[in-house]
Amino acid sequence: MALRASGRIEVQRRLPGPLIFVLAALVVVASLARGVTAEPTYTDAFYHFNAASRLARGDGFVEDYLWNYLDAPMELPAPSHRYWMPLTSILAALGMAAFGAPGDYHAAQAPFILLAAGAGIVAFETTRSLGGNRWNAWIAGLLTALGGFFAPRWGAIDTFAPYALIGSLALLCCGKAMMRREGQWLYWVLAGGLAALGHLTRPDGLLLLIAACFAAIPAWGIIDLLRQRRWSVCPRPLLLVGMSYLLVMLPWFARNIAALGLILPTGGLQGIRFSQYDDLFRYTATAVPALALDERILRLLEVRWTAALHGFGTFVAVEGLIVLAPFMLIGWWLRRQHPLLRGFTALAIGIHVVMVLVFPLQGLRGGLFHAVAALFPFWMALGVLGLDAAVEWAAKRRRTWNAEQAKRIFSIAVLGIGVLISLSVVRSALTEDRQDLPYLYRELRAVLPPGARVMINDPARLYYHTGHGGVTIPNEPVQIVPEIAKRFRIDYLVLEHVGDGGYIGGGPAAFQFDVGSPPDFLRAVSIEAGSDLRLYQIAPS
Repeated sequence: MALRASGRIEVQRRLPGPLIFVLAALVVVASLARGVTAEPTYTDAFYHFNAASRLARGDGFVEDYLWNYLDAPMELPAPSHRYWMPLTSILAALGMAAFGAPGDYHAAQAPFILLAAGAGIVAFETTRSLGGNRWNAWIAGLLTALGGFFAPRWGAIDTFAPYALIGSLALLCCGKAMMRREGQWLYWVLAGGLAALGHLTRPDGLLLLIAACFAAIPAWGIIDLLRQRRWSVCPRPLLLVGMSYLLVMLPWFARNIAALGLILPTGGLQGIRFSQYDDLFRYTATAVPALALDERILRLLEVRWTAALHGFGTFVAVEGLIVLAPFMLIGWWLRRQHPLLRGFTALAIGIHVVMVLVFPLQGLRGGLFHAVAALFPFWMALGVLGLDAAVEWAAKRRRTWNAEQAKRIFSIAVLGIGVLISLSVVRSALTEDRQDLPYLYRELRAVLPPGARVMINDPARLYYHTGHGGVTIPNEPVQIVPEIAKRFRIDYLVLEHVGDGGYIGGGPAAFQFDVGSPPDFLRAVSIEAGSDLRLYQIAPS
């Protein structure tokens, strides 16, 4: 035992401290994330980046396009961020402002690389706070910085890096508050403020507030609250969390009341009753043919079962880097009573329940992938500690094993797997720097008159490449086009991925029509962008 203890101390002395880890985490994240792409590559990122560019130019929270019709305004331009929250765009705008480069993608990336490195630091500190040694902390922190399936997303103009740091740091503050006898109030205030920042990052960030409140009320307090139903039994930490949350959120609440007449938009809540993802693009309540009650119930159950299977896969692969998933559960079980894990456990359960049972379609289409970023630093800490516990258990039954040596070997192997997964995912996400516009947008720039608005599958991408506003193609019969065109002053319709049989691959199911014989209000415009594309001018009604 003396030899093992001295060997552990020797390893600790050889490992650099947390300050060096900060630099290492930053180098790892920057090396993997920066340069993966030179521009946004999917709708969420296009939206956040476009909004950031407008903010950096001083145009405010205003947009000239709609990517869905939930809480749709009466006209365009309109207040932005009615579905997604604003912090991601604000951070990207700060990066642009810091470098004096509005609209520059690499300048916008800078804050996100710092935030992702910060998530690694949270994993480092969480591991130490849970009783791990410096070796454990380095492994957990590096795994978090590497990111695994998050690796190409750490530098994306999206919610991944902000939510990973803000969410995990809020949970860490909750745990620190519960572990301290003095100065608790500061950690509770920080937890509430960070919960607000998490909510400003993602709509489901409201779960952070719920988790923080759960951590702030001791078990006896919850029982008394349920029995007596009196606010007087609520402890001071709960009030500190709530007040700091409200203080941070007030400016955004005030903006929403002034611009939208609501504290928070409610359109996203309609996702509870969606039976298919295209329901997100309805323009009216009758956009999709009504199903019989039994058919609708079966469809809703089927969607949730699919979401549950997807959630399990996300837990194993994304959250657990495949090999660490069982050890994460071991680490959690052995420390399930630790104060640091009270808020984490509440958030982990809340995220998976909400994304599987309440909003399954959003969860399937990326919502769960985004949300679990807040859990990732804690899972890496628990996975490394669980791996150590499993090795110790095995070493007691295999006398030929040196437990300390085996721990280092297995942890290095896990780190190697994390490196391989991260590099593989980053390599698959690499895109070449383009000097020219994609052919569709190059042709549209040449054909469309200044100020024209377009109905297209991805209006956020169109706005990024051409500056033209517009709306998304609705999940409606094509006859609704004149009504939408009149309301939002839409001039053209673009159809992408039109197959040989006339199927419109770039449009919702309800929008299909015979492109060879379009309605009278659609006038074909000749373009040379490709045989799978159609451009129509919309006749004024």
